[in-house]
Amino acid sequence: MREEIIDIATKDGQMETFVCRPERGGPYPAVFVLMDAPGIREELYDMARRLGTAGYFVMLPNLYYRAGRDTKYGPDVLEHGSAEHTRMRAVRTKMTIPPVMEDVGELLDFVAGHDEATNGLVGVHGYCLSGPFALAAAARYPDRVGAAASFYGTWLVSENEESPHLTLGQAKGEIYISCAEHDELAPLDMVEKLRGLLEASGNVGELEIHPDVHHGFAFPERWCYDKPAAERHWERLFALYARNLR
Repeated sequence: MREEIIDIATKDGQMETFVCRPERGGPYPAVFVLMDAPGIREELYDMARRLGTAGYFVMLPNLYYRAGRDTKYGPDVLEHGSAEHTRMRAVRTKMTIPPVMEDVGELLDFVAGHDEATNGLVGVHGYCLSGPFALAAAARYPDRVGAAASFYGTWLVSENEESPHLTLGQAKGEIYISCAEHDELAPLDMVEKLRGLLEASGNVGELEIHPDVHHGFAFPERWCYDKPAAERHWERLFALYARNLR
């Protein structure tokens, strides 16, 4: 595995991005991994590496970069009321879709000029807070994003004018939406509404509810990690990208 951390210039600053790809062969289809709310950490690097070993040019940006370099949080970031959780929430609550779509555009420009990335469709998937970002990217860049996936994405149906449920029909790439049965950030009634909207959009994609698991089930270091469901998440993701990226 070849890996590095680079800065990608945007109009708002330097977006620190972890990049990895196989040691041999190439070029490789590009995949963007969009982080969950706790932010960039070794756990996400390892998940990016697993994708890289399967033959992808993987980019994992720190979407909190607008708040500065000090946006990697300690292990107690998930403990409500802790200093790190409070510090993270101060940044996370300001995250909206429009600036992240600009970031995705910068990532697309970067891979378009990189000789180790194929000049074809890219994949985008996001966890938790970035589930909506991944779906929005498929709609914002329909001729560039060949596949998009949301894993336990939060509030995929909302009253926000940029809510991703409003633009599902604009995506040309295949969409996969993965939800946990137990998730207060994506209640089942909202999930079923989203399923109907996805079916009505005409997209060939799928919405799947994983039974008996909780929000965050794919993260190995999370209390709710569920190995069978996590491996199913990898199976679905690899199949999605194999069908759509070259």
